[in-house]
Amino acid sequence: MSNNRILHTMLRVGDLDRSIGFYTQVMGMKLLRKSENTEYKYTLAFLGYGDESEGAVIELTYNWGVSEYDLGNAYGHIAIGADDIYATCEAIKASGGNVTREPGPVKGGTTHIAFIKDPDGYMVELIQNRQATAGLEG
Repeated sequence: MSNNRILHTMLRVGDLDRSIGFYTQVMGMKLLRKSENTEYKYTLAFLGYGDESEGAVIELTYNWGVSEYDLGNAYGHIAIGADDIYATCEAIKASGGNVTREPGPVKGGTTHIAFIKDPDGYMVELIQNRQATAGLEG
């Protein structure tokens, strides 16, 4: 049996404070740690829903002086499980977040999903946790 696990996903961001605000205030994550590298001119911020030893987190990388990136067409999304994506999307909208696909069943299936766009244009998928989907189906 392997002890390998996913540690983090890194996103390059154009405004670190704006992105930290989005992931903490809109998405409900906690800022776990932040560090600056003055020699190579970048700042890192790690955010998540729990301690890094317990699950994967998001690493935001701000390269000093770079305000935007070409996201290209290879990136898909980050997926986050939520107990109630309907209430989560309402809270995200109330906090100024951009819900780009309203919650509902995935085409051809029963899993309920929604999509949010972060301030840099990265997509975040919300997926209804399985234990809470029984009441939403049918």
